[in-house]
Amino acid sequence: MDRSFKHLGTISVFFVSVLLISNIASTKIVDFGWFTFDGGTLLFPLSYIFADILTEVYGFRRSRKVIWLGFFSALVMSLVLIIVGKLPPAADWGNQEAYNAILGLTPRIVIGSLLAYFCGEFVNSFVLAKMKVWTAGKRLWMRTIGSTVVGEGVDTAIFVLVAFWGVLPAPLLITVIVSNYIFKTGVEVLFTPITYAIVKYLKKTENEDYYDRGTNFNPFSVR
Repeated sequence: MDRSFKHLGTISVFFVSVLLISNIASTKIVDFGWFTFDGGTLLFPLSYIFADILTEVYGFRRSRKVIWLGFFSALVMSLVLIIVGKLPPAADWGNQEAYNAILGLTPRIVIGSLLAYFCGEFVNSFVLAKMKVWTAGKRLWMRTIGSTVVGEGVDTAIFVLVAFWGVLPAPLLITVIVSNYIFKTGVEVLFTPITYAIVKYLKKTENEDYYDRGTNFNPFSVR
């Protein structure tokens, strides 16, 4: 039987919450001079930080369960928003166009978001777990930043291309990808001291520091 942990549920809730909020915020493209990116980028990098913490402390197998929980939560949220948007509005409710503009998710946005999340998060956790074994648990900063560089690269490219290819002009498309990628990895670097503190605390209080030796890294495995 799997062990019970005091803080695993809390970290999982934060992870899923960040994912859902950032998915809604991503419907707006914001401009900060040199950087142009979707609004979800302001919060979404935290999901990778939580994923790093989950994998570093509890291991890939437990992290995999949380990633799937986030996937199905995002899927349900997207389907509910789409269905509600298609339902006939009340005669005296004049905000249907506003709803459609902000929450009326298109199939491309939904597919792009879910596919990017699935690939990016699993790549991130896989790289971190492997690097932890290779480095014998040393140089945490190298693992968190290195896994994010790969995972966020996969995530950003897939989401922007699937969601906005043919919708945004090519120059803006490239700008959004580059800006997203730089900003997301930059957040990981800036939050490294906080990540260190949380990981240290969790390893001590949970009495867990999992190494993924012999782990089945198949994302579809139930073991």
